Amino acid sequence: MDIKITTLAGQDAGKVQLSDEIFGLDPREDILQRVVRWQLAKKQQGTHKAKGRSEIARTGAKMYKQKGTGRARHHSARAPQFRGGGKAHGPVVRSHEHDLPKKVRALGLKHALSAKAKASSIIVVDELKLAEAKTKSLVASLQSLGLTNALVIGGAELDANFKLAATNIPNIDVLPVQGINVYDILRRGTLVLSKAAVEALEERFK
Repeated sequence: MDIKITTLAGQDAGKVQLSDEIFGLDPREDILQRVVRWQLAKKQQGTHKAKGRSEIARTGAKMYKQKGTGRARHHSARAPQFRGGGKAHGPVVRSHEHDLPKKVRALGLKHALSAKAKASSIIVVDELKLAEAKTKSLVASLQSLGLTNALVIGGAELDANFKLAATNIPNIDVLPVQGINVYDILRRGTLVLSKAAVEALEERFK
């Protein structure tokens, strides 16, 4: 498929042909869901923790004698039913990460790119460079392109001025091409690719 290339100033800069094997697939929600779930699970810290009865700093002595009180037979005040006792089956520190085949991950990225292409939510920019790191001028450029919620993917090396200027803009994410991922593509409305990013993606999936 052919898509026009624009500059940050909104001027026409020619056309580029996007590979149908990467941008022309019929998006499958099940694959996208699997990849997003894998990403979020890997990102989850898993540092939640509650103390069990063996970890409570409390006396281990029997609460009161076994017989003759007319009350239930209890042993330790660390038991979960008592205030200040341990938590029964509480959360423990663990990893939420699970495996996902590399081929499924690669396919998920293709389907995410294809979903944006199908929705006409891809913009190709010739280069992502600024003469100076001015957020105000970058906001004006993005507004001229109609971008208020976007993921911007540059080449292998991001321009320092562009990256710095984009840091404080809400709902605008900037990543190098090696950091492109399904979750960030789907969570933003528009995908902005530099010409170098398009070439790198096609080389990656060749």
